[in-house]
Amino acid sequence: MAEIWKLDATAQAQLVRDGEVSPSELVEGAQERIERLNPELNAVIHDLHEKALESARGEVPDGPFRGVPMLLKDLACHTAGDPFHEGMAFLKRHDHRASEDQHLARRFRDAGFLFMGKTNTPELGILPTTEPEAYGPSHNPWDTARSPGGSSGGSAAAVAAGLVPVAHANDGGGSIRIPASHCGLVGLKPSRARVSIGPDFGDVMGGLVCEHVVTRSVRDSAAILDAIAGIEPGDPYAAPAQTRPYAQEVGADPGRLRIGLMTQPPGGQFETHADCVAAAESAAALLESLGHHVEREHPGALDDEEYIATFLMRWTAGLAWNFKYWEAQIGAEITAADVEPSTWALADLGRTHTAADYLRAIEYHQKLTRRLASWWEEGHDLLLTPTTGEPATLLGEFAAPPEEPVAPIMRAVPLATFTAGFNTSGQPAISLPLHRREDGLPVGVQLVAAYGREDLLIALAAQLEQAAPWQDLWPACAGEGAPAEPAPAGGSR
Repeated sequence: MAEIWKLDATAQAQLVRDGEVSPSELVEGAQERIERLNPELNAVIHDLHEKALESARGEVPDGPFRGVPMLLKDLACHTAGDPFHEGMAFLKRHDHRASEDQHLARRFRDAGFLFMGKTNTPELGILPTTEPEAYGPSHNPWDTARSPGGSSGGSAAAVAAGLVPVAHANDGGGSIRIPASHCGLVGLKPSRARVSIGPDFGDVMGGLVCEHVVTRSVRDSAAILDAIAGIEPGDPYAAPAQTRPYAQEVGADPGRLRIGLMTQPPGGQFETHADCVAAAESAAALLESLGHHVEREHPGALDDEEYIATFLMRWTAGLAWNFKYWEAQIGAEITAADVEPSTWALADLGRTHTAADYLRAIEYHQKLTRRLASWWEEGHDLLLTPTTGEPATLLGEFAAPPEEPVAPIMRAVPLATFTAGFNTSGQPAISLPLHRREDGLPVGVQLVAAYGREDLLIALAAQLEQAAPWQDLWPACAGEGAPAEPAPAGGSR
């Protein structure tokens, strides 16, 4: 068991199928690591290992990941009878527990996963850092003074430190990709509506939010998407049908691709950090060495001046809706004393938008999406960018000054500037851990495909993973002797 924690979910599942390890042993091994490492990381906030062990000793569904332990982010993916707080002290005080499984949780169970617990998240998933007042900050395993990102920061920290091989994550503006970048993981945001978010919702915030996982391998990300993708009865719309299982794209030849490179933020809002530029440029060089054509070009629609203001209009309106949703669920009013100052200020801003304002923002974003799509239609296959405009931030940088409670959301702009646009357009995008700074801190790069083309992202990501592997790179806090030497720029070793 000493080395099993280093294996990805696919390899752990194979050990179970071969009879070399039992689901109970995997659960016990994961729990030992959680108990030993989580006090430093604060990644796991709700312990469900007794339930997991009970399930492991019973009839575990014979899915592709039978017996593999995983963690669920404490946001959106609820499970019957378990705590569900979404980073809110309000829900924590009410000891709120979900009454049923989300469809996604059921699909994870059917795939054979065993839920070890719930991971930390910022209040209502708002910020690209995981420092909720309700549960305290999560720490980046590569540098515990830094943030693991957000809003799936607890999940990313747990997987990066080897507590479990995979953890649930979701993304409304970069919340899968940003933590993946900060923690050295694979983070695929699927196409809009690829994964159902029922039964409670048809879509969230007009389709900004997508569900998936963070992983250490491309093959895990692909095979898990196979397990959870698909429409559920009553879903308002569906993503384009896949032509074959995503797992079959791993190892497939992606062909010679035409890839645009963008290293400065849309609209030139700020100067991208040199480490993030280096990550994208070294990835571009690697792609060229693999036979792809990379050119400094990007969709002009990304530079539209109205984009940030209209995105924030949709986002803050969504927070105001969130308050109404939880007030109805709990039967109590949410006051300024119940939430963090920045959350209250942003929801208050959301209440100032009229219904017409909101629909106007939706209309504008739909037009923007058509303009974005035309770039791919004109012959481009992918867009390459840094995942974030700066590396992992120090913990505490998102504190809200009393006189400026909305400051944290503006502080978030450099981190989400390359990611949020593709929540608006619904396109699939993936963050890959292809770069390390001299101090070993991971810096991810993002690849974006046309709507519905996860297949192309997975095929190319697997090609890059083979050319510049990251599987044996672990943070020092993961244990097992000295940390691996950081890879040079571009991830080659």
